[in-house]
Amino acid sequence: MGVIAIIPARLNSTRLPGKVLLDETGKPLIAHVVETVLKSDRLDRVVVAADSQEVVDALNSFDVEVVLTDPDHPNGTSRLAQAARLLDLSDKDIIVNIQGDEPEMDPSLIDGAVDAFVRSGVEMGTLGSPMQAGDDVNDPNLVKLVTRLGDDGVHRAVYFSRSLIPFNRDNAEPEYIKHAGLYVYQRAFLDRFANWPISKLESIEQLEQLRAIEAGVEISVAIVPFVHKGIDTPSDYRAFVARQKQ
Repeated sequence: MGVIAIIPARLNSTRLPGKVLLDETGKPLIAHVVETVLKSDRLDRVVVAADSQEVVDALNSFDVEVVLTDPDHPNGTSRLAQAARLLDLSDKDIIVNIQGDEPEMDPSLIDGAVDAFVRSGVEMGTLGSPMQAGDDVNDPNLVKLVTRLGDDGVHRAVYFSRSLIPFNRDNAEPEYIKHAGLYVYQRAFLDRFANWPISKLESIEQLEQLRAIEAGVEISVAIVPFVHKGIDTPSDYRAFVARQKQ
C-alpha cells in the first residue's frame, strides 16, 4: 500500500485561465506546487494529472511524473479516478487529492490529513482549520464545516457549507472551522465515489464532498491551523510572485 499524491492540473480555470502555467517566477505555477508537495514526509509518489499536452510539455524540463487525462472531465475527482487507472494503482493505495493552485501549502498539512485518515479507518479524509486573521467567515468562497469528535480522537465531518455554520443564535461565540480542498481516500473508494451521480446538496452548494455526506460516508478531518494562499485571481498571483522575490 503506497501513499500517492495526485495533483489535477486544469489549464482553463474559470477565474484565472491558464493559471497552472503562469511562470513569472521562472517556472510554471504547477511546478511550484509539486516542489511543495514533495516535502511531505508521508508521500511515496507525486503525480500531476494534466488535462492538456501543453501542461505536459511545460513540465518536461522538471523532474515531475505526469499523466495526460481526458480534457472533458466534469470535476477533479473524475480526473483523479482516470489518473489512478492510468497509473494502475492498487485498490488499497492511498490517494491524496491536492489542488494545483496552492504552491505555498505547508507540507505538514498533507501529513496530518493522511495520519488522521489512517487512524480513523474511514473511507475519506480532509482538512479543517480554525479561522485565521484576515479570513472573512461570511465569504461564500471560504467553505465552512462542522465536525464531531470520534471515539478514536479524530474529527468527522458533519456538514460543509458556503453559508456560515453553525448559526450563532444566542451569541455563543462558536469556533468557526474553514475547509481546505485536500482529500484522502483509497483507490477502491475513489472509483466508487467518482461514479456516483451528483447529489441534491452537492448541486445546491456546488461542493463535491456533500455527495459523500449524503451517501452516509464518514469523512475524517484533521484540524490543523493554516493560512489559505491559493491562487484564484490575478492579484493572488501577483502577490505570490512578489513573495517569491523577497
